[in-house]
Amino acid sequence: MDVIGAGFGRTGTRSLKAALEVLGFDPCHHMADVIAEPRRVRQWLDVGEGRSSDWNTIFQGFRSAVDFPASSYWRELAAHYPEAKVVLTVRDPDRWYDSARDTIFRRAIEASVPRPWWRRLVTWLITRRVPDFALLPRMVNATVNDRLFDGRVGDRDHCVEVFRRHVEEVRAAIPAERLLVFECREGWEPLCAFLGVPVPDEPFPRVNERAEFHRKRPGRALRLIVLGR
Repeated sequence: MDVIGAGFGRTGTRSLKAALEVLGFDPCHHMADVIAEPRRVRQWLDVGEGRSSDWNTIFQGFRSAVDFPASSYWRELAAHYPEAKVVLTVRDPDRWYDSARDTIFRRAIEASVPRPWWRRLVTWLITRRVPDFALLPRMVNATVNDRLFDGRVGDRDHCVEVFRRHVEEVRAAIPAERLLVFECREGWEPLCAFLGVPVPDEPFPRVNERAEFHRKRPGRALRLIVLGR
């Protein structure tokens, strides 16, 4: 493991994943990989519920890791991979919460709201076809929502305070020479300088805006039901 991303989801982690893979730190572990390979859901559920934390198995074949659930365990990963550099992606805390509320927190926030019959049917079909993927909400609660936010992802003030405190804790814990505090809008230069690699002759990746997040959900559900993966 060469690079550990300590930034919360919705701080440009998908763009950072793409950038790290362009720079040769590939493949880069991201929640997208967990969703794409449902067996990984169970691995992270074991971590979240305290049964196992076999980092070498979880990250076998990966040279970097960003986004939840990995960033929830930044302290453990920084200790386990002492030579890895740490990139803390940041953004305006209130804008971060707006984005998280509409995407990664949305399922938990709406958990108490009755769902239409067709959504219940889709969930039932996915559970039958891909049992590991059906554990995704439980895994996210164990590794992110409960672990970091005390289950209060619908509480803006609480979440923003957690976000601010997280940034301060990472800054305090990781030596300056090992840490880059990074906003994706800064582009290649600070990231490449920190990692000691040349600046690519292509634009810095900009991916996974909110609309793209929601656009992919129906196709993902269909793939799980039809292909079972």
